[in-house]
Amino acid sequence: MDQRIHEHAEVLVDWSARIEEGDDVVVRVDEGAHDLAVAVAEKLGERGANMLATYISDEVESAFIRGHDADFEADPDFETAMLERADSVFSLRAKRNTVEKGAVPEGRRAAYKRSRTEIKHLRMDTDWVSTIHPTRARAQNAGMGYEAYKDFVYDAILRDWEVLADQMANMKDLLEAGSEVRIVKEDTDLTMSIENRTAVNSAASVAYDSHNLPSGEVFTAPYDTEGEVYFDVPMTHDGARIRDVRLEFEDGEVVDWSAGTGEAALEDLLTTDEGARRLGELGIGMNRGIDRFTDNILFDEKMGDTIHLAVGRAYGSCLPEGETGNQSAVHADMITDVSEDSRLEVDGEVVQRNGTFWWEDGFEE
Repeated sequence: MDQRIHEHAEVLVDWSARIEEGDDVVVRVDEGAHDLAVAVAEKLGERGANMLATYISDEVESAFIRGHDADFEADPDFETAMLERADSVFSLRAKRNTVEKGAVPEGRRAAYKRSRTEIKHLRMDTDWVSTIHPTRARAQNAGMGYEAYKDFVYDAILRDWEVLADQMANMKDLLEAGSEVRIVKEDTDLTMSIENRTAVNSAASVAYDSHNLPSGEVFTAPYDTEGEVYFDVPMTHDGARIRDVRLEFEDGEVVDWSAGTGEAALEDLLTTDEGARRLGELGIGMNRGIDRFTDNILFDEKMGDTIHLAVGRAYGSCLPEGETGNQSAVHADMITDVSEDSRLEVDGEVVQRNGTFWWEDGFEE
């Protein structure tokens, strides 16, 4: 087994999830993640944790949805009971077919998602961590050979996370002190309020309120969004390819939208429920170890020189105590490249221009 798989498992168990003796851990193993699951299980055993491994598969889930009459039972008790007991949930993602869900009608997929709203919330109430194990399908999507793709994945994951966390603290402090963010580039002029919001320093560890490995972003929960935004980075949502997305906001809500590809899928996403037309996240990518787009949101949204906005559910970690924020069955990230002819402002002050932050060499006010 590649030694980097063992290193990946160690980062996941020790840095990301901070597993301790006696913790109850659910390990959700995707189709192609067997080797990583073996390495993770070994580390969990060494730490004295308890483990329950479950199997996740887009092919299996798609077959279930197609075969069902679409009157899905809401949040089955047997699954909610498992999550209520769990201290941590690991999702080891490793797809063999990245477009498998595309064969399932959008309406049925949306109904299935709505039926599992509480299950999703329960999982996210644990010290959950989601990571990816490289597969040939993902390499193909990224336009890379398998060996090169493995190097790309491990370069993003096996980092000095403490050093990166210190760097990202600059942006966290800036957002938490600010009231309004403005993004300006070609076809984009968007403002949003961030007053009284917490910004998360997403350093790939639950100790930082961060749950994805790799990570490398600072994010918060905006509101009162106004203006237009163009997302020039392609995305795949539930197996459907969507690109060249344009959204127009008024009074915090998407009032008009279009896409060069996948407009029907975009419309299905935005009409899932009322909250799907409002922003749940503003994220700023800061992981410069990720050097190219690979059509995988877990990596793409963390890339330096990018900003992403998610329609749908807001994360509670960004909200004041007692405030629920935007609620939705979906949380879908869309990315815009800010490496050229762009600026990011906080309260009228430029804090990033053409991808360079104010504390970095080469920044131009």
